Amino acid sequence: MSSFNNKVAIVTGAGVGIGYEIARQLCDEGAKVILNDIEENLASEAAAKIGTGCVALAGDSSDIDFIRKMVDTAVSTFGKLDIAIANSGITLFGDFLEYPPESFYRVMNVNLGGSFFLAQLAAKQMIKQSSGGSILLTSSVTGHQAHKQLAAYSMTKAALEMLAKNLVIELSQHRITVNAIAPGATLTERTLDDPNYQTVWSQITPMGRPATTTDIADAALFLVSDKAKHITGQSLIIDGGWTSISPSPF
Repeated sequence: MSSFNNKVAIVTGAGVGIGYEIARQLCDEGAKVILNDIEENLASEAAAKIGTGCVALAGDSSDIDFIRKMVDTAVSTFGKLDIAIANSGITLFGDFLEYPPESFYRVMNVNLGGSFFLAQLAAKQMIKQSSGGSILLTSSVTGHQAHKQLAAYSMTKAALEMLAKNLVIELSQHRITVNAIAPGATLTERTLDDPNYQTVWSQITPMGRPATTTDIADAALFLVSDKAKHITGQSLIIDGGWTSISPSPF
């Protein structure tokens, strides 16, 4: 099969959307996947749709004890951990001057804390195995271009890209790659709740359409594959050219 045959991965925030498609493609290419979502029904339904090789594990991906449980479950169920994809994140819009502390710290805890500690605990397991591995962080175009009412969220996404770069110093000697993807406008269950989303982003995206989850997952799989063993510390923007011209959707 493919280079993912017998690989074991954790994908957080994978009940729907980009995370689900990444998990689905990994399993389709021969990997075993621990599929996480904070909502138990979403995790269970997603894993059932994907089928053999996919195990649902519902819980809060920002909680250090649960992160440890995900790593332990991967090892106890499949014997090892090769790939960790920190895809989980939340977006809490709000005007900067009125942004409440509880929203700020929730965004920081989920987007940064969850990603940081999944990378940390996954790396420790990979080092113990002495077989290398791949860590992927999910950033965003908002880490590159300003978006209205997304000051806190954008901070986290820019920070994740710096984390990927910094971990080159820490993890390269263990043959662990760390990269980030930065999706732009993407058609998911959440964004399609807005009836104008596809029309607006099709008009302002140079390629004439927003991304599909397949577009994003294709790039993610490349970065965690054996074909990208010499790529680390990089952030790949997947936005149909939007950040080159950056027109506002508002």
